[in-house]
Amino acid sequence: MAQKNIFGEDLIPCSTEPLTGFFRDGCCNTNAQDVGVHTVCVICTEDFLHFSKAVGNDLSTPFPQYNFPGLKPGDRWCLCAERFKQAYIHGCAPQVVLEATNEKTLEIVDMDILIKHAYKTV
Repeated sequence: MAQKNIFGEDLIPCSTEPLTGFFRDGCCNTNAQDVGVHTVCVICTEDFLHFSKAVGNDLSTPFPQYNFPGLKPGDRWCLCAERFKQAYIHGCAPQVVLEATNEKTLEIVDMDILIKHAYKTV
């Protein structure tokens, strides 16, 4: 059964280039083994990547041994909900692709915060 986004609709893919998701299936799917709750589909920014590295989660450096290419501004990524919340508190939260963000995120981040950071295509 398809997992749902924050609107209760089927979750759409976040990214296949780079391949993201806890299961590396391109979607922000989750289950009980995903203790990091990788459920927020974000569009990385320079500010966010610097912040994440500064707090101990270097997302910009490639780790080929883990098939991780390193992220750059503009990349979409299934981010841990707590990391998004932390970035929000520090004023550097990236934009969010709401339709690709798992409803489980709402257990950690308020809907209004996600909507405030919504990626707009227009």
